[in-house]
Formats: sequence, C-alpha cells, structure tokens
Amino acid sequence: MTRVLIVEDNASIAQGVRTALVSEGFEVRIAGDGVEGLDRVCMWQPDVVILDLMLPRLDGLQVLRTMRSDGFDTPVLILSARGDDVDKLRGFRTGGDDYVTKPFSVAELLARVEALARRRVVSRAELHRGGQVESFAGLELALGTREARHCGALVELRPREYDLLLALVRRQGEAVSRRDLLREVWGYNDDVESRTIDSHIVELRRRLQTSSPASVQIVTTRKVGYRLVAAAHADSSRVAAEVNDG
Repeated sequence: MTRVLIVEDNASIAQGVRTALVSEGFEVRIAGDGVEGLDRVCMWQPDVVILDLMLPRLDGLQVLRTMRSDGFDTPVLILSARGDDVDKLRGFRTGGDDYVTKPFSVAELLARVEALARRRVVSRAELHRGGQVESFAGLELALGTREARHCGALVELRPREYDLLLALVRRQGEAVSRRDLLREVWGYNDDVESRTIDSHIVELRRRLQTSSPASVQIVTTRKVGYRLVAAAHADSSRVAAEVNDG
C-alpha cells in the first residue's frame, strides 16, 4: 500500500485530504508541524509527502531542504497558499516535485499524488537491482527494497544510514577511511573534514545493538576510519579497544 505523509498544520485541510486519499486506497499519516513532519519522514519513510510551506516550529522549505540534504529522494508535493511564481520557483529549486496552490481541487490533488507515486515505483525499479542481497555476518541488505535485517530482525534505517552501512558491508570487514565514505555515501569529491560520518556511525551502532547485540559490530580503526567485525568471531578485547578509540 502506498504511504502518504501530510505535513499540514490546518487540521481541517489535513483531515479532508486524508479522507480523500484513504478512500482511494492510500495509507496516510498526518504531521501538524515541520519538526514532527521530519521525524515521520525519517522513521516511517513515506512514498509521497504532501507539504505545506507555512508550518509552525520549522517551515516547509526548511523541511524540504533538510530532507534533500539528508538523502531523502521521496517525491514531495507542495500544497501552499503561496501561489506566486517566485514561491513556486523557490519550492522547485529547494527540491519539490510538484506544486498545488490553495484553494485546490481534491480530484486534481489525488491525480498528482497518484502520478508521483507511480513515478516513485518506476524510479525504484530503475535505481535498485531487484533480488540482490549484500551480506556480512548476521547483516543482510536487500538492494531492491533497501531493507536491512540483522539476525533476521528488520532494522529501520534512514537512507544515509542504509548507504553508509552498505558501504561497510561491501568491504567485508576491511577498514574504510572517512574520506572514502564521504565520497561514496555523500558524494563529496574534495578533501572535506566532517563529523557527519561519526554521528551516523553512533546511530548505526545503536540501531544494530537494539536489533541484535551479538552478531556484528562497527569498530573504529585508529587513524583510518571504520570497519565491520563479526562479533562472535572477534577478539573481544581488541574490538573493545577499537570501538573506544574515537
């Protein structure tokens, strides 16, 4: 079932759109402000986002900008009372895929959401090789669905976290430098010093520990970067020293 997230602070509009979408077979959730919207994008990973621009706590353009900078390619339909060409241009340049102004036709909105959902399916089929799995120890990463499983348990990952874990899995226990990870996962071509990787690694460790603490660990390799270790076969004192280094 196609999942649609509505990020809209006007409860009447949000509920009306939700009712229309549910009647057409969509699974729908609502976020009433920008911060809640980002949280739901990260954890629920919808197929389409309907995004208002004038939101409390975090406005729609900031939500959209953060989504794109964090690697979320989810189609976003901007639904806003701002109808000037300059607003639409700003929305598209920030990463919006479609733009509908208020007041709006529910039928038109449904048609546009359906089009974005179809495009999402085609995009996934083109970008990901279906049926292939990369694995290491108890980790399995499905390339077609971008699902991650740890000892059989599904691990909820953000897109950047998935890409980072995939880069480590493909090394099969060999160390990979922060610089190489920046280039491979974030697309940085210059020698950029960043703590972004370190914060993502901390979150990955937490998620893996929560799902199954015995199978695999991400360890820090001194003066290099990171690598995966099959915990059941590792020297526990050596692994602990690496984990605690940086």
